[in-house]
Amino acid sequence: MGHRRMRLRIAPLISSLVFAHAVFAPMNADAVRIKDIGVIEGVRENQLIGYGLVVGLDSTGDRVIGGQFTIQAMMSMLNKMGVNLVIDPIQLLTRNIASVMVTAKLPPFSKPGMTLDAVVSSMANAKSLQGGTLLLTPLKAANQQVFAVAQGPVSIGGFLGGTGGAGGATVAKNHQAAGVVPSGAIIEKELLVNIDSWETVSVLLRHPDFTTAIHTAEAIEGTFGKGSAVAVNAGYVRATIPVAFQGRVVEYIASIEGLDVTVDAVAKVVVNERTGTVVLGEHVRISTCAISHGNLTISVKNTLNVSQPSAPVVGNAAGQTTVTPDVQTEVKEQESRLIVVDETVTLGEVVQALNAVGVTPRDLVAILSALKSAGALQANLEII
Repeated sequence: MGHRRMRLRIAPLISSLVFAHAVFAPMNADAVRIKDIGVIEGVRENQLIGYGLVVGLDSTGDRVIGGQFTIQAMMSMLNKMGVNLVIDPIQLLTRNIASVMVTAKLPPFSKPGMTLDAVVSSMANAKSLQGGTLLLTPLKAANQQVFAVAQGPVSIGGFLGGTGGAGGATVAKNHQAAGVVPSGAIIEKELLVNIDSWETVSVLLRHPDFTTAIHTAEAIEGTFGKGSAVAVNAGYVRATIPVAFQGRVVEYIASIEGLDVTVDAVAKVVVNERTGTVVLGEHVRISTCAISHGNLTISVKNTLNVSQPSAPVVGNAAGQTTVTPDVQTEVKEQESRLIVVDETVTLGEVVQALNAVGVTPRDLVAILSALKSAGALQANLEII
């Protein structure tokens, strides 16, 4: 009996030491925390959406053409408030009101009374939501249940104003058709997530990779013992909650999230042709090859020559002024040379080899595509 009591007293101490080691242990130079590469299954945000009205605008709201649903929404709102209208609905649209869609994200473990930021976006043809106030708007989840209500002044982070000139010119800063109601949504219903009854904790990797999944399972096993975690697939690692952490799932999840993992990934080159942006991953390599790249520039210069006739002679018809175009086309081809690029081992050598070619980022896009086609680029080429 004495030995059993000793074990019961030591178990909480051991679990506390494991938690402290996992949270406060120094991070390796080439490792990242599990919480930075994955999420816990079942702990997630939920999207909320609602339709509302913004009032108090300075004649920058919805116009009659294209804003018919704004009139219907305003009439419905006034009827619910006991205002029975007997006038033409078209006369109600005063340009001081706008229809908007309101969105928010419901975080996990949120409680009634907590507040969220609500994003307000114009639906019709309102010019600006500056100075407007969002009226009480229910926010629903995908199951059509109301989880929050939003109301308050809209902040757009800019302005729309006139310059005072005779031409009626205006000056606008930032996007005017959308804004935010800071802390304007109040949570009314709790989304239940009962983690106390969990027997296992599942880690979902943001970028699935078999090697990273195995490293994650090994990191958990290194702290909580052999067989305490298993990599189910490339993006899913399941860990069993130890007996010492039964009823203390929060501490166990915190200890898992603080563990260091060496992340692996496939070699990839991401190219954005619209902006000329090229991003190379750590494992990108280039085989030995020869590269030659040159630019062809065509310049067309159009000059208009005016031919003015001499003074008319008595008895002869007057001449006419004529305009003759003088088109000059010039073609320049940049002198290029064949450069031999040796096989690279590190990312720094790849960058040095590509810089030796001496091309712009946009030319680099064409070179990388050619290298991939030739089989010299040992990486996935992704063009976005």
